Amino acid sequence: MNLYFRLFWLLVWRIRHCRRIDFLGTSLIDFRALPLDCDINFHLTNSRYPAFMDLARTHMLAEMGLLKRFLKLKWMPIVNAAEFTYIRDIKPLHKFQIESRVVGWDEKYFYIEQRFVSDRALHCIVHVRGIFVCGRKQVPISQMLAEIGFDQEAPALPPEVEKWKAFLTLKKQRNQ
Repeated sequence: MNLYFRLFWLLVWRIRHCRRIDFLGTSLIDFRALPLDCDINFHLTNSRYPAFMDLARTHMLAEMGLLKRFLKLKWMPIVNAAEFTYIRDIKPLHKFQIESRVVGWDEKYFYIEQRFVSDRALHCIVHVRGIFVCGRKQVPISQMLAEIGFDQEAPALPPEVEKWKAFLTLKKQRNQ
């Protein structure tokens, strides 16, 4: 339930007062691990990480100045795959920040890196692969880039993302 309140707070307040970043910039958003976000081990439960990441990606789109435009176009983001590396736990009532940035794209997907950090250290690194859809059809990456006026070449994907991408391809081939 508290994620609905956070979403409401994000949409009503945070987005109106967010800073501006460019398409390849790093978005920052602060959170606190509330008791209801934690499990019986007294740390942020694994199921909360993706929920916080959804909020952080929404905030990233707002900081890029794309959220209203994409909603108007009825483009909805869809996560295709995610890869988590947990490093340190986040304790109840602990403040943390999520750093989100687009690290690249290929002919079909865009790739985002999200990092959970606090004054203690790095807690988690997540790579997300996704698309935008409109009316059940994928919005081509080239159309998305043209819509936002981004005409630069795609940056080289980090090596860990390239290996993860190859691993996802292998998994798909093995299960066909």
